Amino acid sequence: MQLLVVVDGEPRWTASGQGSCDRYGAWPTTSTLIDVFLTTRKPAVTSLSRSPLQVQRRRHGEPSRAETTDCLEPIPPPRRYSMSLYPSLEDLKVDKVIKAQAQFAQTAAPMPAIAEGTYQPQPAATMMPSSSLYPNLEELGDYMGLALNSDEVQKNLALVPVADNQVALPSLSGVGGMIRPVTGADIGIRRAEIRPGLREIILCKDQDGKVGLRLRAIDNGVFIQLVQANSPSALAGLRFGDQVLQINGQNCAGWSVDKAHKALKAAAETRIELVVRDRPFQRTVTMHKDSSGHVGFIYKSGKITSLVKDGSAARNGLLTEHYICEINGQNVIGLKDSQIKDILSTSPTAMTITIMPKFVYEHMIKRMSSGLLRSAMDHSVPEV
Repeated sequence: MQLLVVVDGEPRWTASGQGSCDRYGAWPTTSTLIDVFLTTRKPAVTSLSRSPLQVQRRRHGEPSRAETTDCLEPIPPPRRYSMSLYPSLEDLKVDKVIKAQAQFAQTAAPMPAIAEGTYQPQPAATMMPSSSLYPNLEELGDYMGLALNSDEVQKNLALVPVADNQVALPSLSGVGGMIRPVTGADIGIRRAEIRPGLREIILCKDQDGKVGLRLRAIDNGVFIQLVQANSPSALAGLRFGDQVLQINGQNCAGWSVDKAHKALKAAAETRIELVVRDRPFQRTVTMHKDSSGHVGFIYKSGKITSLVKDGSAARNGLLTEHYICEINGQNVIGLKDSQIKDILSTSPTAMTITIMPKFVYEHMIKRMSSGLLRSAMDHSVPEV
């Protein structure tokens, strides 16, 4: 017994890109046909999946009655779930509350129908005020130490109609499309963003023939050790910890510090092309101040030494034995603890800190005095 697969009225079967087969050709076995149908992604198989598979039995060279079967169904592609990103744990928790209230609003029982010819006024308690379009967070009180209210959350949400109701859903605009019901349009998280990928920077030398960079070689890579204030490098947006991949088209992998500095010195004064990767050894942590104005960590000489239990720093994964490199994108390397304290106290409720592991940081600033870091490092607030 042989199988004849009929597609659009023509006998055909597809195997590894082969063409159609006539009545005198070699027909595939049933197992081969099933394997081809389930694994091939060619247009011929797509046409098979759109219509029932017609099978005719051929006995002694002649077809018998045709019969239709739907036993061979294409395997659907694996379902892909989109995972939401949040800048902080507080944003994640509040977003879950918002989604729960939105789901409740969608599944609420409809109002009973009014009989014809009768009038039934709506009770005042069942009327939905306009403020209920946004989630009411006041009943949460000091949620995770945060003084949240609906007015603040409304500013960070976009009104999106859902079914018959209108529910305020988190806005996806911002850094990396993250959902930020608590952080909102905080400019600090934008200033501190560590962007993936590479970027090209064009520099020129100042009147003294310098670009304002000091480099450091680590693990066969070249990294920026110092960016001088008001230098061409600072104006171009280079930061401490950036990795320099190319200088004027030459790959820097395996270069020594002397070779990298000589390449910068020998470059033309009007144009120096750099290819840079943003701070690969650093990461950012976004936290939120509690009602007393603290995020919950202790530092000494710029190094994080301990965390407060159940504080925003501990909740969002801040680690000890890490140095603070930036606060809301502003470089604080070399500053005194009192100066760092002033920056922390004057920062907004949402705070993004850039940190680096202790062993990398100490290797990065090796052979540099604290006075040089304090006086020469660019500590300006970056523009976005």
